[in-house]
Amino acid sequence: MSPSQPAVVALGSIAKWFNDASADTYALASAVSDLFTLGPAPGVPVAKNELAGLKVLACAFLKDHPFAVGSGATFASAVVSEGQGLLEWWSPGPQGVEKLQFDLDPGGERFYDYERLPFFTSAERTGEETVWGPYVDYLGSDEYILTHAAPFYIHGEFAGVAGYDVTVRVLEDIFLPIMRSIPGDAALLNASNRVIIGNSGAYLVGERIKSAPDGSDIVPMDVPHLGFSMLVPS
Repeated sequence: MSPSQPAVVALGSIAKWFNDASADTYALASAVSDLFTLGPAPGVPVAKNELAGLKVLACAFLKDHPFAVGSGATFASAVVSEGQGLLEWWSPGPQGVEKLQFDLDPGGERFYDYERLPFFTSAERTGEETVWGPYVDYLGSDEYILTHAAPFYIHGEFAGVAGYDVTVRVLEDIFLPIMRSIPGDAALLNASNRVIIGNSGAYLVGERIKSAPDGSDIVPMDVPHLGFSMLVPS
């Protein structure tokens, strides 16, 4: 059975939002590539004293995208002169935009091994954007969050990913009004069929939908590479 007209409208609206966000994420990744391709010569590792331009890019993205709670770039350790991870990420704070601090020492108690996380490994493997989440914010705010990132390259070599974070709470503010127009229980799902947003209490954030319940269908969304779908009444 085809989705109801309100479900079709919701699918189209959410797909457009993510496609627009995807275009801007790719643009950010391209700007990061340009920043370093125009700097160090091919084969020369990125040094930490060459990162000033990243803050300008991240701050501009945050200003243009009020829904984002963080933005920046993460680097493959292979392209960094110090030989370990490099994560340049900023977030709006009470005193303006602030750089987030992470333990990137492999021997540290709270080592943040981002190079093994899906938002990084998938982008490196496929050469395409990726969304990771919902997961509980690693900064301790206990909020569910999504990270949307795209790969960037320096002189043709994969060098890392650039993108932004958005909380599920913010996405609910954006998407719930139209999702609530769908008659019956519905949910936005990620590529692993985990619930991002439900329009009622029937589906909880992070819940895995192994198969569509009786009377429902899982309808793919027209958002390339991200694998989103919508669980809607039949």
